[in-house]
Amino acid sequence: MSGRPGTGPEASGIPNVLSIAGSDPSGGAGIQADLKSIAACGGYGMAAITALTAQNTRGVTGVHTPPAAFLTEQLESVAADVRLDAVKIGMLANVEVIRAVGAWLEGLRAQASAAGCGDGGARPPAIVLDPVLVATSGDRLSGSGSVAALRRLLPLVDLATPNLPELAALCGRPVATDWAGALEQARELSAGYGVLVLAKGGHLAGKECPDALVGPEGVLLEVPGERVDTPNTHGTGCSLSSALATLFARTGDWARALVLAKAWLRGALEASGQLEVGGGHGPVHHFAALWSGAGVPREEASLDTWWNGIADLRESIDGLGFIRQLREGTLARADFEHYLAQDALYLQTYGRVLSQASALAPDLAAQRFWAQSAHGCMVSERTLHQGRLELADGALPAVVPSATTTGYLNHLQAAAASGSYPVLAAALLPCFWLYRDIGARLAAGNRPDHPYADWLAMYSSPEFDEATRQAIGWVQAAANTARPAELAAMRTAFRESSRWELEFFDQRPEAATRAAVPGPATAARGS
Repeated sequence: MSGRPGTGPEASGIPNVLSIAGSDPSGGAGIQADLKSIAACGGYGMAAITALTAQNTRGVTGVHTPPAAFLTEQLESVAADVRLDAVKIGMLANVEVIRAVGAWLEGLRAQASAAGCGDGGARPPAIVLDPVLVATSGDRLSGSGSVAALRRLLPLVDLATPNLPELAALCGRPVATDWAGALEQARELSAGYGVLVLAKGGHLAGKECPDALVGPEGVLLEVPGERVDTPNTHGTGCSLSSALATLFARTGDWARALVLAKAWLRGALEASGQLEVGGGHGPVHHFAALWSGAGVPREEASLDTWWNGIADLRESIDGLGFIRQLREGTLARADFEHYLAQDALYLQTYGRVLSQASALAPDLAAQRFWAQSAHGCMVSERTLHQGRLELADGALPAVVPSATTTGYLNHLQAAAASGSYPVLAAALLPCFWLYRDIGARLAAGNRPDHPYADWLAMYSSPEFDEATRQAIGWVQAAANTARPAELAAMRTAFRESSRWELEFFDQRPEAATRAAVPGPATAARGS
């Protein structure tokens, strides 16, 4: 999946990334967006301008295309002096411009081959093509014949990043209306032209917004995501493709680059409301992370990377008999009540740990979130447990905590005792994220006569979904600014909590008769 070898940060320090694209005078798309994205993702940006546009956040009113020969002169001038680690190609306004870029790319390959690229010589840069045909506003940016010319350019690039209308145009098919159709068109394009394709779900309806790297055989990596509710989407395609080019030059791997680029763009979209640019589709906030002190995207700080890193644990949870039977509604009542009894014991101390996270949080908004989560834990979840177990208000089940329950709580309390808010927040996150992930799949099998319908509904509710989204956001914010040692501790705490979640679901009823392991969790329950 790595494609051509990237330079990597160890090999070249800051990568040099050339954008070949049109100019947007409002600053949200084109060359201007590319240069911001490259800088935000840790690269040195350069630009060869293919077209001048008259546009703003409301639309495009004019396009002026300089002679293609002058574009070639720009490209040759830069390449003669500067090492190119990656090239992002955006708006190419007509067939002559596309042919000029294609000829230049062929020249780069020939030079690298002559220099012995495979034997330690010069490597051709990684090439990302964002086939810009239509702007966010709906204005067409490329002339007639451009689609056919772009198809001839595809074999010269490493990754193509079309949106769904552009993907359909390149495939000669109607625009896909669902994710399966988008993936199939991406596979078809990849197989036909020998290029990786990024399938993007941004133009689909619904709250989900997935992206996937697709090769000739199908999906290589799918990265799920939620749609950010904002009108500020001007230049998102330009920004994502230039971020991918930069991050591939840094990491040498398209999958890692996609995970980082998607997380970065999500943050830029979420912060876009901080800007006041235009009255139409405003730009994303390219420097939101930099200006908050988070710096450039770091793989070790990306929660998407953390989530992918526990794929083995998530698969194991899905394979448990408890989860399978719970989904089917065939889980024995005794088994479910054992789980609820242990969970009720867990929640008493878990609520206190949430309150400790509130006390350690660095600002009022974060304090309010964790405090409200502690309250919700006590009111919503414990109320449901007490009703199911027929307990009096505030009463606890008459069972001893299992070794698993005690071990998990000891882990959380150790995170709280560390005094590190980021570490504690990371330790608490799996109880949100994993439950939402599992709950969404369990809810698919829910029905009015399901014996555990109320429990399934709670963890797939819009309220829990929103709480999880906020928890992810707070932990991501903490990870962005954490120093290396604390960040490593955060990742360890996150994975350890995820492991305990697996153990918790895999408990057996006989565990309730075992003596509790001594430790702070036992003391906390008696306080």
